[in-house]
Amino acid sequence: MKKPLSSYHPLLYKLRVVQKRLSRTIIWKLSKRNYADKKQENKLPYRLIKHTSKLIRKLGDSDARLQHNKIINLKKAAPYLNHIIIEPNQYFSFWKLVGRPTAERGFVEGMELSIGKARAGIGGGLCQISNLIHWMALHSPLQVIERANHSFDPFPDDGRILPFGSGAALFYNYIDLILFNPTQNTYQLTIYVAEHQLEGEILCNVASDIKYHVYQKNHRFIKLSDQVVRQNEIWQDVSQKGQGGKPATFLNSQKLYANSVRVMYPIADELITNNSHHG
Repeated sequence: MKKPLSSYHPLLYKLRVVQKRLSRTIIWKLSKRNYADKKQENKLPYRLIKHTSKLIRKLGDSDARLQHNKIINLKKAAPYLNHIIIEPNQYFSFWKLVGRPTAERGFVEGMELSIGKARAGIGGGLCQISNLIHWMALHSPLQVIERANHSFDPFPDDGRILPFGSGAALFYNYIDLILFNPTQNTYQLTIYVAEHQLEGEILCNVASDIKYHVYQKNHRFIKLSDQVVRQNEIWQDVSQKGQGGKPATFLNSQKLYANSVRVMYPIADELITNNSHHG
């Protein structure tokens, strides 16, 4: 695969980042999109989904300091997102709400994944919030308009709850998580950093009888040339809840994502699938 020009020299990479950030800023200024920016302290009455994720996880032999710094960054960012209301035909943008994570604003060095490496960066670790929001959005009528996945798998699984490749990468401001509300209902997001976990909810002004199931298919490790690649598919099933003791009614199933990324840690040979196998 051809390498981007920006990967050949750090200066070229920095110039590319400046260009992309400027481009995004211009797009924001010219956009006719109605972005969500209002909050309501009182929670909407009906919960669609609640999800939590552990704040500290073992990530290979990475610097534990960056994990603890991540919590500082999460606590800085969460109030910008907590209680946000997403009205009909509105868009939700992570970066438009949180803004640029800088040292001047109190953000610290956490872990960020970039150019095939896990490294320290101001504001690192905020992906934990975008991962949580994205997962909850997949269990709601909110549409994922923009979302990026990491191009590599940096660490072996340790206590993984969500399927591999179901997260949402962030990098200010052009790698964003953007949702859209296509319904006539109003939704509300809550984000809270508790002592040991990150907690989130999506709430609605009306009750819903729709049920979502998000899962993976065809997970495998394969060898391409001298590189091990991890692949899977993320699927979503939608059903209507049964009434009066009746079973749920299946409505539809769709493949959301097909992931194929480089693995950056050793994989035992017995876990690698023969490349000719496509099951």
